[in-house]
Amino acid sequence: KVLVMGATFKEDVSDIRNSKIIDIVSELKSFQVKVDLIDPHASSSEMEHEYGVALASETKNDYDAVIVAVNHQEYLTLDETYFQSILKDEKGVFVDVKGIYKNKMNELDYWSL
Repeated sequence: KVLVMGATFKEDVSDIRNSKIIDIVSELKSFQVKVDLIDPHASSSEMEHEYGVALASETKNDYDAVIVAVNHQEYLTLDETYFQSILKDEKGVFVDVKGIYKNKMNELDYWSL
């Protein structure tokens, strides 16, 4: 189970047109991965209408991986302790697409581009 954080075209906007995040979600789903997608700026009904994917209503605490895909302001204050709390166990993977948490994660299995 994977949590993808961010669905909009870029940070701190509600525009979902041309968002490449849906490609990540679709690829994961093609491997039968359960994906929760959250975004504080995107409209769930618009996401469902445009891409057939609804936003999750809440974040759970049983993810195998977390992907921070869009650098929304709301995500900048989140720390390693928070991400550890939503990952299922210490084997969880943290993917930071834009590198906003570089040098801030000491214990998580951290990946970035």
